[in-house]
Amino acid sequence: MTQTSPAETKLLICVWHRFSLWNPPPRMAERIRERWPEMRVVHLPTYDGLQTELPDTNVFVGFSLRPEQFAWARKLLWLHSTAAGIGQLMYPELRRSGIEVTNASGVHCVPMAEHILGTLIALAHRFPDYLRYQQQAKWAQQELWDAPVRPRELRGQVVLFVGFGAIGREVAKLAQPLGIRVWAVTRSGKGDADLAEKFFPSSKLLEALPQADFVILAAPETSETRAMMGAREFALMKPSAYFINVARGALVDEPALIAALQQNKIAGAALDVASQEPLPPENPLWKLDNAFITPHVSAVSEHLWERQTDLLMENLERWFSGRELLNRVDLERGY
Repeated sequence: MTQTSPAETKLLICVWHRFSLWNPPPRMAERIRERWPEMRVVHLPTYDGLQTELPDTNVFVGFSLRPEQFAWARKLLWLHSTAAGIGQLMYPELRRSGIEVTNASGVHCVPMAEHILGTLIALAHRFPDYLRYQQQAKWAQQELWDAPVRPRELRGQVVLFVGFGAIGREVAKLAQPLGIRVWAVTRSGKGDADLAEKFFPSSKLLEALPQADFVILAAPETSETRAMMGAREFALMKPSAYFINVARGALVDEPALIAALQQNKIAGAALDVASQEPLPPENPLWKLDNAFITPHVSAVSEHLWERQTDLLMENLERWFSGRELLNRVDLERGY
């Protein structure tokens, strides 16, 4: 790894997103300057000026850098993504470059684990239906019990994670005291036996799906995982099973999911991500009673940038001392 000293380093922070929380606050750059006053630290709140600032940048901090922008970064040694998912960065030019790439894996674990656990409880106990009946001023006690999929306990239910990274492991820690049975599909079919009772290799996904009461998609976006959940996979799920996606919309064949919901092939779906975001008003998912939609907020937290900055500063300490960086991305695998 070719590292630089603080005095030789220019670090550029550049993130702009329509959702204000995803944009770094000024305090991130301030903390870095306070720790390494000799380092050049530039914070661009928009992409204006990027072409001017990138050519002599050594460390870039942001979640997006298109191929034509990457071509400007002639002195770039390390790119740190403020997102955990880095599919948008896995183009050939970057993969061939040999630069270090790290991501924000683990930063979102606490809010996402709470969001997923809350979603499991909401679906099992039919909270979205309660709200619909409330809006109708209807005391629907009997209707809820007579529904094809009744309210039920989570204790003893099989929750299958497709992808068992930092988020899945954090959910498992919360789920176990509730008596939830945690299973997982991983690339190798291996994982922490203290957190899940059964593991399947990715090649055995079709074997695992029919046994699950809840399927949680939490895998990275790669060429292998795009559209991994389609008509065949939904057909294998129990009619009483729920599907939860907190990964990326690209991992799901959305028309196949819509068809499965419309035909009641599965009990329902909770979606925090979509193939197109914002989800267009004309998308059929909005009108389906068995679809529970949240607007990509599972990672929302008031502590987000404190954790982001802590991770970046720890990695800067490692960079300047020549130690292994945390959250290094395998550019072959794409995560």
